[in-house]
Amino acid sequence: MQHQPFSVYTSVYKNDDAAFVDRALESITDKQTVKPNEVVLVVDGPISEEVNKVVEKYSKRKEFKIIRLKENVGHGGALKLSSENCSYDLIAKMDADDVSSPERFEKLLSFLEKNPDVDVVGGNISEFIDSEDNVVAYRNVPTTDSDIKKYLKKRCPMNHVTIMMKKESMLKAGGYLHWFCDEDYYLWIRMFLNKANFANIDETLVNVRIGKEMYGRRGGKEYFRSEKKLQKFMLKNKIIGRFTYFSNVTKRFIVQRLLPNSIRGFVFRKLARSNKKK
Repeated sequence: MQHQPFSVYTSVYKNDDAAFVDRALESITDKQTVKPNEVVLVVDGPISEEVNKVVEKYSKRKEFKIIRLKENVGHGGALKLSSENCSYDLIAKMDADDVSSPERFEKLLSFLEKNPDVDVVGGNISEFIDSEDNVVAYRNVPTTDSDIKKYLKKRCPMNHVTIMMKKESMLKAGGYLHWFCDEDYYLWIRMFLNKANFANIDETLVNVRIGKEMYGRRGGKEYFRSEKKLQKFMLKNKIIGRFTYFSNVTKRFIVQRLLPNSIRGFVFRKLARSNKKK
């Protein structure tokens, strides 16, 4: 069956593990039932010799477009550069240490073919520690446009690493812009303001590699400041009212600033994750 051509955008930087990068790239190419027509890989500044060997291996493949940067521009800069250098109108996100399910692209493409009015579609994720079989949690997200836009007013409604979207719709909203740890949420908000249509498939599409302390690190002064600023942006643009603003900021202040890492991790797992796969 013929599908619309699409690009995948991703990046690597100095702290990436070569084996993880290789596994991630394999999962979006050789292991997919529908393979991408193009993979745009940004090398964000100097990288280790081991990671460079992986990049060199994939650079020999015709579908890969490698963009090397002399200096590190950060996650937001790499997102912007990689996504805007995609050749096709349909573009899909991938992180350098996660593992896509074999039918991820086939399912997303089939959904978009049946729902041509949708601008961005994603799905659920599982999260694992060390071994891909050691799944510790799931993040399940709302599926319909109305539920996603309602959810957006309180939390990020899309699992970024699962998404496929129309490049034109992304660019109309301004594309990726720097926003500490929240470049994706900021983009969804601006696409919301631009009347974009959202959807999620109620299936797990990507297995996300996390560290043992990841949940506990979801806090700190800079992280809270970024989240508060994002809530203020939504208030200013009348996406949320004052009550929701104060409620959202208060909850984030308690979890991200007052709780110690160990307790924050426990709360995060209980409130922001599920132990059930979809």
